[in-house]
Amino acid sequence: MSELTFFSDSTEQTRAMGERLGALLEPGDVLVLTGDLGAGKTQLTKGIARSMGVTDEVTSPTFALEAVHEGASMPLYHFDLYRLQSADELGDAGLWDAIGGDGPCVIEWGEQFADEIGDERLDVYVTRLETQAAPGEEPRREIRLVAHDERGEQILSQLSE
Repeated sequence: MSELTFFSDSTEQTRAMGERLGALLEPGDVLVLTGDLGAGKTQLTKGIARSMGVTDEVTSPTFALEAVHEGASMPLYHFDLYRLQSADELGDAGLWDAIGGDGPCVIEWGEQFADEIGDERLDVYVTRLETQAAPGEEPRREIRLVAHDERGEQILSQLSE
């Protein structure tokens, strides 16, 4: 397992990091985004979507659980599993239909189901660095990517270039 860490000082930098990441994604790739409310998971996803040519608005699908965004060459499957209570609900959320499909899956709040999702994934931890922010300033973000498989290692290698 290897990892790579980036820092973001603004919403636009977080989106730009998402763009870099999104440009590398292929069908079947799985990203599990972990972070507190307001950490920047959806902003990162907006950047991923933008790099894939998605033109519709990207918001966290908290109540719908899944949003499918049509990109220029493939769809982006965006999940928010915050409200799920058990792994038994993953099928109803549409996750099993999307994983391994014709586009990448970005899964917010998926860490609680990491065993069910499996090791063919890239974990992305987004953390607000509150202690480094001056009063009234938006805090810096740490974006840490952890690969669990060969594909994740490949993405990290390409990002580090």
